[in-house]
Order: sequence, then C-alpha cells, then structure tokens
Amino acid sequence: MNGDPVQTQLLRLFERHDVELEEDEEWLVTDGDFPAVRATWHEGAEAAPGRLDVDVVISEERQIEESFAGHGRGDAGLRDALNAFERNAFYVLLAACWYVTDDRRMQLHSWDLSMRSWDVFVGPLAFSRDDVLAPEGLLPGLQDALRNESLSGELHWIRLFYRRADDGSVLAEALLDNQPWPGGDRLLGQLAWPWSGLGYSARCFIALDIRDY
Repeated sequence: MNGDPVQTQLLRLFERHDVELEEDEEWLVTDGDFPAVRATWHEGAEAAPGRLDVDVVISEERQIEESFAGHGRGDAGLRDALNAFERNAFYVLLAACWYVTDDRRMQLHSWDLSMRSWDVFVGPLAFSRDDVLAPEGLLPGLQDALRNESLSGELHWIRLFYRRADDGSVLAEALLDNQPWPGGDRLLGQLAWPWSGLGYSARCFIALDIRDY
C-alpha cells in the first residue's frame, strides 16, 4: 500500500465485497483498466465538517464525481464520511460499475426509456434526521422526468439533493452525469416534502445501465 489511509480504507471496502483493485499511483484500478476509483479527504477548518471526494473513472471521457461530509476531527471525520459514502452511493456504484449487486442495500428496477431497456439502481433516500419520511412519488416522477431526456446508450448517473433550513428556505439540486439537470430540479420542486419546522437534508444516488439480455 502507498500509505494513504483514505485509499487503504477504500481498498478494504471493495475487498469486503470480493472486488480486487490494484494501486496505480493515486488510483485503484480494475485489472489495470477502468473502472478506476480514487478518494480524497479534505479536513474541515476549525469546527466545519471535512469533505470526502470520490471519483470513479468509467472511460477516457467519463468520470463520476461525488462528495460526502464527515463530522469530527482527523480519523473520526474520515470514518464518518466513508460511512456516508458506503450508505448512500457505494452499493449503486458497485452494481453499475463492477457488476456486484446487493439488492438488500438498494432498489432494483427495469425501465424503458429512450427506446431502450435499462437496469436502474436506486440508492436510499438518505435524510440527515431519522424522523423525516420520504415524499410520495419520487421514483415515478424520476421515471417521467427521464422520459423527456435523450439518453445515450451508456451508463448514466443521477444525484438528487434537497435541503430545507430551519427558516423554511429550500435548496434543491439535481445532477445528471455531473451536469445540472433542469428536469430533475423541477421534480424536486414538485414533490410534497415534509415540514415540521426543523431543518433537514436528503440525498439520493441513482445509476442507469443498458439492460443486458
């Protein structure tokens, strides 16, 4: 190992799911090729949370980019961020990029979109508070929003983020293949998100791959 504690823990996470990766400078690669994955930890200033950036390169031109907050100092913050990565996105990435599927950790669907059939891997809608319930209609709304997109015949990924502050103000963001997605923004704005006067945030990671018959 290169001594980087972030890469060491990332490598062990994949090993626990029988995926063997090899070190290639700052990357972990699959049989010397793609997909390749890298994690970078940024310590937070003073009392601010740190940030874990996870990059997955799936081809010469395409790279998945996700970030996760980690609360705590040093190793505690890193472990918190890695746990968030594992809960929210890891199992979707594992299925979509390495073809190792654990249906206990996510939802699996088959959707017909853009004249093609897709395997859809849906990670949990993860809330910052345990007492918040998911709004109704998220997945049907997501499927409808994607019907308005011209999806190329390759892997696609979606990140949905919704935050409601204590004062009731809302920040909602949808990304499709790392890019702003207006259709996803409209979906987030149309859902009946719960509100009890206490702020919260929610995020969800989804991947779509051409169904292999």
